[in-house]
Amino acid sequence: MITELAVERVEFICGHCWHQWSADFDLQHVRDEDGTDWEYFSLNGIPVASPYSPDGAQACPECHRHWVGHLAARRLVPLIPDEETTPRSRIAEPAAHRPERHTAPMLSAGSHHQPAERHLSATAERNG
Repeated sequence: MITELAVERVEFICGHCWHQWSADFDLQHVRDEDGTDWEYFSLNGIPVASPYSPDGAQACPECHRHWVGHLAARRLVPLIPDEETTPRSRIAEPAAHRPERHTAPMLSAGSHHQPAERHLSATAERNG
């Protein structure tokens, strides 16, 4: 059973070249029949390992070294809408309902404003 759906913006900072980037991951928390909780991530609709673990570390777009991410922001996706307060629209003909959604381009996980890059000089100034 799905217990939580969310979109998590994960930020990465390369420890080698200091390039900074982020990506939005879809997240599902699932509880199996034994009561064990599991976490599933996907990026652009493709299942991936947790970006918070070494197995799911992302490659730096600049130097291609892999780095574990950290949570920058998240948005929960409601599992069951509140039928009394949530606006809704009846779908009269499901097969003909908004057919353009089947051919719409994939919303990229990286299509949002990227964080400003940190540079070695800025790090040196803080540590200096």
